[in-house]
Amino acid sequence: MPVNLAMPQPDQLHPVKGVSLGIACAGIKKPGRKDLLVIRLGEKARVAGVFTLNRFCAAPVIVAKAHLQGGKPIRALLVNTGNANAGTGEDGMARARQTCASLAALLGCAAEQVLPYSTGVILEPLPLDKIVAGLPAAVADLQEGNWFDAAQAIMTTDIQPKAVSKQIDIDGTIVTVTGIAKGSGMIHPNMATMLGYVTTDAAVSQPALDAMVRHAADHSFNCITVDGDTSTNDSFMLIASGEAGLAEISDPASSQYAKLCDAVTQVAAQLAQAIVRDGEGATKFMTIRVEGGASREECRLVAYAIAHSPLVKTAFFASDPNLGRILAAIGYAGIADLDVAKIRLYLGDVLVAENGGRSAAYREEDGARIMKEAEILVRVELNRGTADATVWTCDFSYDYVKINAEYRS
Repeated sequence: MPVNLAMPQPDQLHPVKGVSLGIACAGIKKPGRKDLLVIRLGEKARVAGVFTLNRFCAAPVIVAKAHLQGGKPIRALLVNTGNANAGTGEDGMARARQTCASLAALLGCAAEQVLPYSTGVILEPLPLDKIVAGLPAAVADLQEGNWFDAAQAIMTTDIQPKAVSKQIDIDGTIVTVTGIAKGSGMIHPNMATMLGYVTTDAAVSQPALDAMVRHAADHSFNCITVDGDTSTNDSFMLIASGEAGLAEISDPASSQYAKLCDAVTQVAAQLAQAIVRDGEGATKFMTIRVEGGASREECRLVAYAIAHSPLVKTAFFASDPNLGRILAAIGYAGIADLDVAKIRLYLGDVLVAENGGRSAAYREEDGARIMKEAEILVRVELNRGTADATVWTCDFSYDYVKINAEYRS
């Protein structure tokens, strides 16, 4: 089961005016499963996004990026699960474009105004006929309050849907931020999450929205890892519908921008952490915090070295305080001039290592006590600067191997 992850409550997911969602069961991989999502946007909406840096990126990623850069206002997003349409060559590109054209015909817009997204099995042709056949039902289902069903419709190996919503006051106007995400395995984003969609009814200029999505991604989805694999289909989209009645936010130095950006980033961070808590086979949620670095980048190097290590992750699963594995990961993280004598390693509130070796005060039973907890903080003090970074990860269990061994079954 997910680690301390509450099920989203439909009545707590605030609708976003100008954004409607429709769901259908297209039978892409399994019959009777919600696997098709249409998100329709109003005329005022602006869209910004970041995508996977995997060079083998999927056809929908290529098409979505091209449509975003094409200059036409985006009017809809189309998401399918059960098939990634990745590693499918020119045929995959043609099928991705056809899904856009088919939805555009139903909505009365141009194909270039639709952004496609896919998630699922790689190297298999997209079942175009099933998706096209399912679109009318998804369009007929379009509603502003469909967030919970939408979160279910984008799941693959996720155990439970991931959705977060909050409202803030900006200059006397209530502004809504609501988002959904999916992801459980193949999680090591190099931009964002596997699939994530965060919306707000605020009006935001395109340059400001572009800056906001990058900031939110860098402080949320770019801070998680389950297994160190960067997906071919990662996409994180930020949508501003412009329907809240608030003046357009365009100055990144303004208090309005700061308040909205903070809310968007909080929602994105909660979604990102939900992905880790629902990591395939996860039994532990770990926060890896590295402090006192010369730069944020080197702090992230150390944090990810720890978070990616199969030896560290399996030790946490077993509640085994074999903490020399953490020191080894710090040492190979890639900081050439690292002075290990300055490093202090903490597990929760327990000082484990200092002065290049085991702390004189450390006791094995103290480490074992912390390792048994479902949520664990690993803190590393580099003592070579003032920068810091935090990464969230989970353990490796027997179920992780089982889920991925049987993924196509």
